[in-house]
Amino acid sequence: MARPRRTGLGLVARARQVSRQASHLEEYRQALAVLLPATLGTSLEQTAAGLGVGWATVHRLQTRFRSQRQRPAPVRRSWGGRRRALMALAKEQAFLAPWAEQAKRGGVLVVSPIRAALGRPVAASVVYRFLARQGWRKVAPDTRHPKSDPQIQEDGKKTTGSAGDPAEKRDGPRPNAPDRLSG
Repeated sequence: MARPRRTGLGLVARARQVSRQASHLEEYRQALAVLLPATLGTSLEQTAAGLGVGWATVHRLQTRFRSQRQRPAPVRRSWGGRRRALMALAKEQAFLAPWAEQAKRGGVLVVSPIRAALGRPVAASVVYRFLARQGWRKVAPDTRHPKSDPQIQEDGKKTTGSAGDPAEKRDGPRPNAPDRLSG
């Protein structure tokens, strides 16, 4: 049988205080991971069952609580954010200003000069995401060729003729077919 862990009175008092004032579940669990074994004499397995975690997690919670000094460390939020961004959003907008002026005058935006101006080698997809983030879009080509003539296209279309059964036009009337006009 393992020897019981001895917990100092100061640590138990701090755990009681934190358990009353905890604003996050993680802080509360850390305090309970210290309090339950110290006050009730529970084992790691029993404490884990009470907290709804594994016994190894109870030990980790106790270690984190002990490593914190007077004030509990802020709970780390979810990751999120733009940690690998080339520049801030406002700087991106300022960076694209010369190309925006060129585009307003009707110029065509080419990605390679932007890649060169970034100052470090980046993939073309980085620049495309960079442009999309700033609201730029790829202009779709026109739906018709500029030199096409709609009148010539209409004249070239086949005429359908009279409506009816296409097989009848091709093969003639069917033998032994009931006469459609007789009733």
